[in-house]
Amino acid sequence: MTTPLPSYTHGVWDAPMLGDTIGDNFDRTVAAHADRDALVDRPSGRRWTYAELARDVDAVAVGLLTRGIGKGDRVGIWAPNCPEWTLIQYATAKIGAILVNINPAYRAHEL
Repeated sequence: MTTPLPSYTHGVWDAPMLGDTIGDNFDRTVAAHADRDALVDRPSGRRWTYAELARDVDAVAVGLLTRGIGKGDRVGIWAPNCPEWTLIQYATAKIGAILVNINPAYRAHEL
């Protein structure tokens, strides 16, 4: 039996860190691929281009900020895989909040 490798690395690294945030990377991807499909929800048939996804992500981010949620705050989401999960994931990343995933399959004693 082989020992699995760790899912992270540590120590000295020759390549410089990028310094980009997930929000920065998302915005750059939106700028480069605005009209391409970004998110497809097969069960409902809904589709978002990168531009549409960015619009909705920004609206959620503004909503969070309006409610006083900001950098370093934790936002819990208890939901199955759905388009709204993706929106909140990117919105929290853009404002610097920490997304806390709560598995919807948890039982009461696990919460």
